[in-house]
Amino acid sequence: MKLVLNLLLNGFAVFVAGYLLPGIIIDSFFTAIIVSIGLGIVNTFIKPILLLFTLPLTVVTLGLFIFVINGLLVLLVSTFIPGFKVQS
Repeated sequence: MKLVLNLLLNGFAVFVAGYLLPGIIIDSFFTAIIVSIGLGIVNTFIKPILLLFTLPLTVVTLGLFIFVINGLLVLLVSTFIPGFKVQS
């Protein structure tokens, strides 16, 4: 039950982000749920590998490079999910 609630809240947050930010386009709430699942999978498997490889750069920038990694992961998810577009 907690997983379903977490999934719905993440989907709602993605949907609201698409509504508030002009560069993010989300077709429906169902697409937002799929995006939240995709982001969860990418953050679980790919993000730790990227953090390990970019550790020196992350240390030099005092952790600010993690924002770049998060942005790249959102762009990666947007290429695989139809109905979710990041324009800028």
